Amino acid sequence: MAWIAFTLVGLIILAMAVYFFLPSVLRVMGLHRHYTIPEFDLTGRRALVICTSHSRLDPKNRDTGAFGSEFTVPYYAFINAGMDVDMASIKGGEIPIQPGSWSWPLACDDDKRFMADANAMEKLRNSRPVTEVNPDDYDVIFMAGGWGAAYDLAQSEELADLVTRANGSGKILGSVCHGALGLVSAKGLDGKLLVKGRRVTGVTDNQIHTFGIAVTPRHPEEELRKAGAIYECQHAWLDPFATHTTIDGNLITGQNQNSGYETAHRILEKMATQGNR
Repeated sequence: MAWIAFTLVGLIILAMAVYFFLPSVLRVMGLHRHYTIPEFDLTGRRALVICTSHSRLDPKNRDTGAFGSEFTVPYYAFINAGMDVDMASIKGGEIPIQPGSWSWPLACDDDKRFMADANAMEKLRNSRPVTEVNPDDYDVIFMAGGWGAAYDLAQSEELADLVTRANGSGKILGSVCHGALGLVSAKGLDGKLLVKGRRVTGVTDNQIHTFGIAVTPRHPEEELRKAGAIYECQHAWLDPFATHTTIDGNLITGQNQNSGYETAHRILEKMATQGNR
């Protein structure tokens, strides 16, 4: 019977090792890799973080929504810089969260901070509908991703109008991962599609196939290319561990869930060189 006891002890130790060390191993591989955003003082400036309202992953009817770190990382990057941050979604109300993104081993430090932040959670549960947003109230409009965004960001005429007006006022437009779908239907100052001829990024088709979510209706790489964008990305041994950020004028976009830190950093950096608008 002793060998059974030793086996059980060994399995417990192995399970504990996996629990404590797997998040660190994933970070080393590239998931939410450590990134230090320099300090900025942008007190008095304002940011709006927009998420999906879609909660079901058709046709299998699984839960979906916004990916945690894709809004929590920029949210706290802006908060840490002294900015006021509001949250909105396509329909308003509670923003659905993509399962697993706020759980072990994927949840990052900003996810945990957000879940423990009563004020932030109140904004999440009572997000403003995009129809009630005045872009002139903000310095930056940032669109987060998550698989739910494939169902409503590019399809929303109201979001397209909001982004078009924000661009017309010279606001910074940011996105990460599927959030880039919020750019594809907006118009530029010339009346043509906003992203036409401009350098942008979003989640790769390769990553979408890696996760087995090709059933979603809109894919950022495909939609950006169709809209005439100069699509950029980086690849890794698996694209979920890659990252890339592009800057083209007031468009600052990140490739995937790993790109929120640098994308937020570059947004803050650009804001710091601008006067109040």
